[in-house]
Amino acid sequence: MPEPTRPVAETPIRIAVVEDDHEIRDLVVAYLEREGFAPRGFVDGRAFDAGRSAFAPELVVLDLMMPGEDGLSICRRIAPSLPVLVLSAKGEDIDRIIGLEIGADDYLAKPFNPRELVARIRAILRRRALGSADAVLPVSIAPSPDPEPREVLAFEGWVLDVDGRRLAAPSGTQTPLSAGEFALLTEFARRPRRVLTRDQLLDLTRGRDTEAFDRAIDVQLSRLRRKLAAHGGADLITTIRNEGYLFSALVTRMRAGGQ
Repeated sequence: MPEPTRPVAETPIRIAVVEDDHEIRDLVVAYLEREGFAPRGFVDGRAFDAGRSAFAPELVVLDLMMPGEDGLSICRRIAPSLPVLVLSAKGEDIDRIIGLEIGADDYLAKPFNPRELVARIRAILRRRALGSADAVLPVSIAPSPDPEPREVLAFEGWVLDVDGRRLAAPSGTQTPLSAGEFALLTEFARRPRRVLTRDQLLDLTRGRDTEAFDRAIDVQLSRLRRKLAAHGGADLITTIRNEGYLFSALVTRMRAGGQ
């Protein structure tokens, strides 16, 4: 399978690399620069907080084990407003699950292949761009003078603006979701009342070019269910034993800006 192509944009994508090991930090920064990104290294959470506003990162590569504030705490603060790829010497499944549980978009254990790091970063950015109406257009493509209406899915009082990447509860409250949670809910809402297996969900939300593991879906589903339940949507996603998951609501497809 060919390597994913480098994102083509008017300006390089800014990536913050928060890593206390200077050799790893310098290696990652140098490799990302060669791949066409605009990275900046930060030695710890305090340095990242001090430079975040001026740098305005679009993605964060975050080490978990650092002096002072650890990566878990930093991830809790910045996700899901910023996509996060966690790096850690802890490679056990439980540590990966904790990383996803606190809002990370992906997790890569040390030691890692820099090419895999870049592939995972590109996969995260693609998933974010697909769900964002504000995604940067390639410089070779001019905006359409008559853009397509936005895709909006409504169910049991909820409104999921797929292109705008927004979810409104029946009360009107905006419900923030991580990239993984939003992708899951979108695919469920596009396929209501149909059982989806873990493998199908992995393919739909993460793509075949990204390594993943079944428990990642369990973790993201658990977070998504909690957020839905907080606004009365506890029964929207049902587990079908030995088969998969089912989105039980009746979904109405709308087109914002259309007829």
